[in-house]
This record gives sequence, C-alpha cells and structure tokens, in this order.
Amino acid sequence: MNYDYNSCRPKLKLPEYGRNIQKMVDYILTVEDREERNRLAQAIIVIMGNMNPHLRDINDFKHKLWDHLAIMSDFKLDIDYPYEIPKPEAFVEKPRRVPYNTNQIHYRHYGKIIELMIEEAIKFPEGEEKDMLVKLIANQMKKSYLTWNRDSVTDAIIAADLELLSGGKIKLKEGVKLSEQKDFQKQKKKFNPPRGDKKQRL
Repeated sequence: MNYDYNSCRPKLKLPEYGRNIQKMVDYILTVEDREERNRLAQAIIVIMGNMNPHLRDINDFKHKLWDHLAIMSDFKLDIDYPYEIPKPEAFVEKPRRVPYNTNQIHYRHYGKIIELMIEEAIKFPEGEEKDMLVKLIANQMKKSYLTWNRDSVTDAIIAADLELLSGGKIKLKEGVKLSEQKDFQKQKKKFNPPRGDKKQRL
C-alpha cells in the first residue's frame, strides 16, 4: 500500500493557503480559455479572502491576494490582473547592504547622543540658558554612567569627561552639584510601580 505523505508531495509555495488552493491554481494553468481562467481566478481570490476575513479592512489586502495568486502559479498564470504584480526577479534579488555606522564613540556608556548634545551646547552663547543645558547634560552623563557601571561616580569624574568630550570648550562650573545616585534610583522606581497582592492584580 502506498501512503500519500506530505513529505512526498511537491513543496507548497505559500503553505498558509493549503494544498487545496494550490491544486486550484495548478488547475487554472491547464485551462486554455482566457475568459474562463479569469473567472476561475476571481473565484479563487474570493476563497483566499474568506480564509482571512479579519484582514479585509487592511489597505491593499486585495492587491496582496492577487500577488499571492501569481506567486503560487510561478508567475505563469496568464490572466487580466487588476493590479500590477511583482516580477519573479524581485524574489531573488539580494537585499541592499545596510551601511554600518562607523562613527567613533569615545565612551560607549555615554553613547553618541550625549556627544551630539555636547556639540549643540558648544554653539550656545554664554549665559544662564547654556549653564542649565550643561548641567542637564552632565546629569544625563552621570545617569548613563551609573546605568552601565554599578560603582558610584563622583561629580569630578563627570566634569572631567564632559570637558574631554567637548574638547575643553565646556567646563562644569565650580559649585554645581549634580543629582545623587539615590535620586536616579527614585526615578527608576516611578516607572516600576510596586506589585500588589494577587487579589489587587485580578
């Protein structure tokens, strides 16, 4: 007795539609009359759409169905498509290479954004607004430092790193006190509300 296992059958091009839909598509390819092929293709599109009714409101849903029909026919189905279907070559093209960011970061625990913020702060005219911005940047640097390093860090270290990253153009003014480590921990707790007991969570 010969058993018909799926592993022995031809591989489905779009398994989500099942083998019966694939058989319908294969049958259309054998139909010689173009009008009949068009009629059968419309019927198959309706069936494919009924298999995913929750997707009907999505934009271009019908367009995707016709694209899938073309794919299942190996792009050999000669019918009047209501949409422009993709070319077979589009499925064998290699993806474009993603350019790798080669920007050098002096201190990874501060990140590139901090360096960009420092560059902008350098452009600010001297005054109270610039002093406030520098303090905000320094506090963010301290927070980032403590995020990546569990050890505590002094304001003097942050001030030295800030001066280094700015090429000596920005210096934290004497007497400026940055936020304490415990202040950052309090901020973190605000985003992690304490869990109640099981009754409260239900």
